[in-house]
Amino acid sequence: MKHEAELHTLTGAYALDALTGEELRAFTAHLEHCEGCHQEVDEFAATAARLAAAVSLPPPAAIRQVVLERIDGVRQLPARTPLVPSVRLTTRLTRRAKAFVVAASIVAAAGFGGTALWQHQQAEQARTQAQRAGEQVQDMTAVMAAPDARTIRGRTSTGALASLVTSARLNQAVFLASGLPPAPAGRTYQLWFNDHGTMRPAGLIPGDGSILMQGDPGQALAVGLTLEPAGGSAQPTTSPLVLLSLPA
Repeated sequence: MKHEAELHTLTGAYALDALTGEELRAFTAHLEHCEGCHQEVDEFAATAARLAAAVSLPPPAAIRQVVLERIDGVRQLPARTPLVPSVRLTTRLTRRAKAFVVAASIVAAAGFGGTALWQHQQAEQARTQAQRAGEQVQDMTAVMAAPDARTIRGRTSTGALASLVTSARLNQAVFLASGLPPAPAGRTYQLWFNDHGTMRPAGLIPGDGSILMQGDPGQALAVGLTLEPAGGSAQPTTSPLVLLSLPA
């Protein structure tokens, strides 16, 4: 069984339904009396919902009318007994995105006839976007559910909650923001690795949400967040809104 102190590191894995057996039982018991972990699990669960939204795709504008016109001719399927989910979050999100793209492309091609080629190109583009989004979800989930995942939390100067999940084994980090307002026009939030005083760009985030940080943590001592001109900067031009120290 994990030591009590180690149980605090399992919040991300629990929120993603990645714990099993004795580890799951121990953390569930721990969660009943740990307010900090309970709050962290809620925040990770909310982030997981945002990840699901990230791989969803809007249907073509005319698809609703096409479906309404054709629905009377579709044979109804018999009721099915719901299946208990047995796959993890990454698989569900990726399959959902791919299934949606395939369904949208089929209906679009059937409904627009002469524009089938254009619809096919749009569907291919959407399929590529869904694949990329699915890969990003998988990468972030892998870090959050890693056995050695460590979570650091803090508040930005604006009061937003900032969380950082790192995995030394994967040599990757995920940054999550909750309550961070959208960046002003012409500006963007930028992440940085603090390499012993040298700030290394680590990706852009427009506002609330989550991102797999670009590059590896390496020997970085901390992660910072600044507000920069649109497109980002080679070096910070403003003071950090938050600076999260990385675990030794």
